[in-house]
Amino acid sequence: MTSVFDTARLGALPLPNRLVMAPMTRNRASDEGVPTSIMATYYAQRASAGLIIAEASTPNAVGQTYPNITAIHDEAHVAGWRRVTEAVAAAGGRMFLQLQHGGRIGHPDNSGGLTPVAPSPIALPDTIFTPGGHQHAVVPREMTLDDIRTTVADFAAAARRAVDAGFAGVEVHGGNGYLLHQFLASGTNHRTDAYGGTVAGRIRFVREVVEAVAEAIGPDRVGLRIAPGVTANGMHEDDIEEVYPALVDALAGTGLAYLHVVLADPDQPLFQHIRKHWAGTLIANPVLPWPGPLPEDGGRHEAERLLAAGADLVSLGRAFLANPDLVERLRIGAPLNPLRDKGLMYVGGEAGYTDYPALDDTTFSDH
Repeated sequence: MTSVFDTARLGALPLPNRLVMAPMTRNRASDEGVPTSIMATYYAQRASAGLIIAEASTPNAVGQTYPNITAIHDEAHVAGWRRVTEAVAAAGGRMFLQLQHGGRIGHPDNSGGLTPVAPSPIALPDTIFTPGGHQHAVVPREMTLDDIRTTVADFAAAARRAVDAGFAGVEVHGGNGYLLHQFLASGTNHRTDAYGGTVAGRIRFVREVVEAVAEAIGPDRVGLRIAPGVTANGMHEDDIEEVYPALVDALAGTGLAYLHVVLADPDQPLFQHIRKHWAGTLIANPVLPWPGPLPEDGGRHEAERLLAAGADLVSLGRAFLANPDLVERLRIGAPLNPLRDKGLMYVGGEAGYTDYPALDDTTFSDH
């Protein structure tokens, strides 16, 4: 039976274990989206993960979601991320960077006055956090065909910058209510042109983004994250059994590094279908209590259930957040740090970020 501690390969990249640190927005970048020195410390602390997928970075200014989110659309962003990747490499780690365009999840106060864009002019039914506090979401501008072409090109350019910054590859974020997910879902995509309506139309933008990124840096450096049925950010999907198999089939022959499925349930037919029809590496993110506390094992049991069901790698988020040495703690059966005040995830600074303790050398030697 496959263990979370078994080695693996992701294309040409050897992985020392099958535990992936999931991308988690932490709001520690500068006001301009440049990664800061504290971020290099944070990720280097967690370099023992088989793979780190760094937090969502926007490929263009209009795709900005919230304040202090990282970006990857100019040379200052590249330089900031390079400091992070160098620190992680020095600690023995491996990193991909997640590329995320917010779509309607944004606000002019967060993007230099730019109105968010989306497949259709349907506002998020919620507020958006801005430097001035929470504000009502604005109605996004419906993307023109020129907007779509430009955005596809921006994703490809961002991927090239990520490689220049030292990342082994990129993950295109197609879930959690952001732009690509908005194209997939009928509730947020009311288009009647070639990018809406039918399932084939709604998956087209995602397919074109992924194909452009793969052409830019090579498919073996590219992953795609999907979140079938996830309701975050006002999402509702009533035809996931049609949309996601069609998307998987459309990308099955592209040679991507991996497909990353959020809240994967090994007992559900959709997960089983994806595993059967996706011949490449499959990263699965387990269903764990939310917003309640993590299980005492940080999700290891559910991770191993997913490996037994055919996943190749498993991603954990909050367990890595609270435990910089999560892999070793799980290996020796040491207790895990409890997750501290949820608010510390997003407020900036060291608290709840780089100050989670690791086990000391004595603890390691005693096992």
